[in-house]
Amino acid sequence: MDGEISTDEVKELLEDDADVRIVDIRDERTFEHSHIPGSDNIPFHELTSRVDELEDADHIVTVCPHGKASVQAAQLISTYEGTADARVESMDGGLEKYGMKFGLVREDGDESGDSESAQRESPF
Repeated sequence: MDGEISTDEVKELLEDDADVRIVDIRDERTFEHSHIPGSDNIPFHELTSRVDELEDADHIVTVCPHGKASVQAAQLISTYEGTADARVESMDGGLEKYGMKFGLVREDGDESGDSESAQRESPF
């Protein structure tokens, strides 16, 4: 693992259309409710069986609700032989911090800049 990356740096990478894979490790239902646009969903419990999907990536950023579990995910990904040359980072502050600053895309396509109200909304 190459450390942590700020939410501002992640946003800049996405705005610059950088070659980065954002890996959201939350469960599928939570991911479908709201996520960073363009991110991939690989739930934490599936990482060991799906890490080979990241072999072609040069830069991987793991994300979770608060930035704690994503550190473990980044460490796991960085130990995989197929990602040995990739830069692997965890997003500091997690999706809560990112969502409050920049908003998250929801399944219906709307972006929400107010993560508190987004968390209160039912995904159905």
